[in-house]
Amino acid sequence: MNGDSAGPVDAGPAKPTVEGTAEVSSVQEPTGGRTTAEEPARTPAEVLGRLGYRPADLLGQGMEGTVYRLAGGLVGKVWNPGRTLADVRRHAAFQTELAAQRLPFATPEPVAVRELDGVVVSVERELPGVPLSEAGLDPAAEHAAILDVVAVLGTTTAGPAARALPVLDEAEPLRAGRDWPAAFADLAERRAAASRGPLLRALPELDRILAAVRDRLLALPAGGPERVVHGDICPPNILVDRGGRVVALLDWGFLTGAGDNAFDAATAAGFFDMYGPAARAHDDALLAAMTDRLGHPRATLLTYRAAYSLSTATIYSPTGDDGHFAWCVGLFDRPEVRELLDLPPR
Repeated sequence: MNGDSAGPVDAGPAKPTVEGTAEVSSVQEPTGGRTTAEEPARTPAEVLGRLGYRPADLLGQGMEGTVYRLAGGLVGKVWNPGRTLADVRRHAAFQTELAAQRLPFATPEPVAVRELDGVVVSVERELPGVPLSEAGLDPAAEHAAILDVVAVLGTTTAGPAARALPVLDEAEPLRAGRDWPAAFADLAERRAAASRGPLLRALPELDRILAAVRDRLLALPAGGPERVVHGDICPPNILVDRGGRVVALLDWGFLTGAGDNAFDAATAAGFFDMYGPAARAHDDALLAAMTDRLGHPRATLLTYRAAYSLSTATIYSPTGDDGHFAWCVGLFDRPEVRELLDLPPR
């Protein structure tokens, strides 16, 4: 989970964005005559201020950038260094494409994408609701919200903007003309190779695991209807109203794209509670519900969970010394996962 949040408030339904693409401008300061007051903005709040926005509350800070509440029911994200104007425009195009499907809950709608001194800023309408993780609902209601979100995304149709998205911290689109299973198999191998040291120390059978996961992915059906994949469905990213109804879904982009709804089902079950004392019980209950209610085979869910674990194990710590790494490699201790991948029991 990437941790960037648009900091929602219970502000009522999101308003539709203006027809067409988001406003895009590149703000260039004059060269050669810069006074002390005109030196490059050094903080996200200064960047927003120089662009004419009034940053209020700091709502979130994570892998992608820093998010502030702005006036007029807007939020502004100041993207971290390395994100280009083209990257953020591509993300805004996806947001516009998604919003046009008019899902039963709100999704981010871009208002503007701007640039100042090489720093990219995107402005969106603030989404309604409060995070599911803060709503105080009972576990059954929380599970129902997770299932509802996955089910709705299973009715979407992925378009060209979704297929053009890169994932994680990569620069090129995940799909690049390949079908979803092959693209994800390549991603898992590529990311595992980059993390080989920590992974091999934790998983001496790494090469055997990689081969088995690739075989399982490539055996999945390809060429069927492509759905919009969120890739990070978790309680902080689901917004609900006071009655517990899902009203918005935020934080798209971490592993967002065009693919198989079963991937969202598999990962959402695990993300619900990754580290708590009841984590495994929640995971098992949600995996069972994804099969019983949504029809996703358990073997497919576990295959995607294994591919996710290999692809993201070191996303937060290149040395693998954090809880996310332990969560990822711990999957391969489960008897049913070892059986699925034809690994010897432990």
